[in-house]
Amino acid sequence: MRTSLEQHLGSRQVGKVVYGSIIGMALVVAIESHPPKPSVMAVWLLGTALAVGLAEVYSEVVGAETSTRRPVGRRQLRHMWEDAAAVGFGVAFPAVFFLLSAIGLLAVDTAFSIAKWTGLGLIGFYGFWAARFAGAATHRALFKGLLVALVGAGLIALKAFVH
Repeated sequence: MRTSLEQHLGSRQVGKVVYGSIIGMALVVAIESHPPKPSVMAVWLLGTALAVGLAEVYSEVVGAETSTRRPVGRRQLRHMWEDAAAVGFGVAFPAVFFLLSAIGLLAVDTAFSIAKWTGLGLIGFYGFWAARFAGAATHRALFKGLLVALVGAGLIALKAFVH
């Protein structure tokens, strides 16, 4: 488990998962005040993950082809799909909590709370490890993880402020 976690943290998909997590958290926060049924929320998250993943591939293909003036090859396209899957995973992850709510294992409010705070925790976790892998001391890495997590906390606070 530790080896696979270290491999993941050293991969280029980390940034894509973080990106997707921020999108998923933004969707959860935006919809929380008028919550749909948990199954609907799960479908919205999965649909958003698919749409964002496809947009990721499309934008990368267009960017690559316009900058290189050549069609994208299979190898490049495979990497683009891997990146899109990582973004999609980040967006879709909170769907798990809404599926648990849909089958009666969590209250809807609890699913929203867990979805928000695990997104925040994931963003901070990746920020911490990015700093550690870049050579920062533990205390500095904790500080960086906290600062990065403030992006998500700011989104949650903004929602609380305007609602």
